[in-house]
Amino acid sequence: MALTEKQVDSTNVFDGRLLHVYKDNIILPNGHRSTREYIKHLGAVAVVALDDEGRIAIEHQFRYPFQAELIEIPAGKLDYADEDHLEAAQRELREETGIVAREYEYLGPFYPTCAYSTEVIHLYLARGLSFGERELDEDESINFEMVSLERMVDLVLAGKVPDGKTQTAILAVWAKLKKNV
Repeated sequence: MALTEKQVDSTNVFDGRLLHVYKDNIILPNGHRSTREYIKHLGAVAVVALDDEGRIAIEHQFRYPFQAELIEIPAGKLDYADEDHLEAAQRELREETGIVAREYEYLGPFYPTCAYSTEVIHLYLARGLSFGERELDEDESINFEMVSLERMVDLVLAGKVPDGKTQTAILAVWAKLKKNV
C-alpha cells in the first residue's frame, strides 16, 4: 500500500525568528482529505566531544519551555538553510565550550519531532580535543563540564537525561566504541 500524502495547498500560519508554522490540506493514500499542521525549521547540529580519557563535553542549560535545567551535549541551530553541517558543528562546539577538535565523524541525522516538524539535527562525534575560550551568544547561559561517557550512558539509561538528541548521540557513540566501528 502506498503511504505518500499529497499536498493540495499550504498556508503559512506564523513566521517567527526560529519557527515557521504551516497548515496544509492533503489527500491521504486512501483518497480522503485531511490537514497537517507542522513547523518548518532550518535544522541543527549536535556534537559528542570525546577526549582521550573517555570524557565527553556536557552542558547544563535552562530550557524555558520546560522551566528546567537540562543536561545536553553541545548543539545549535543552523544559521542559514544551506549552511555546511560540519562547519556549524565546529562553530557550536567552539562557541559553547571553547573546544576545537582535530577530527569529526558524522553519526547521522536525528529527527526530534518528525510528526510535526521538519527539523533535522545532524549528529557528530569529535575527537582530538584542545581547549580554549568560550564565545557564548549574548542570549546563552550555559555551564559546561567534562563527564565520563560511561557515567552519561548510566544517566541516560536511568532516565536522567530527557533530551532526545543527547540520548541518541551518547548511546550511538557508546555502541560505536563497544563495537570498535
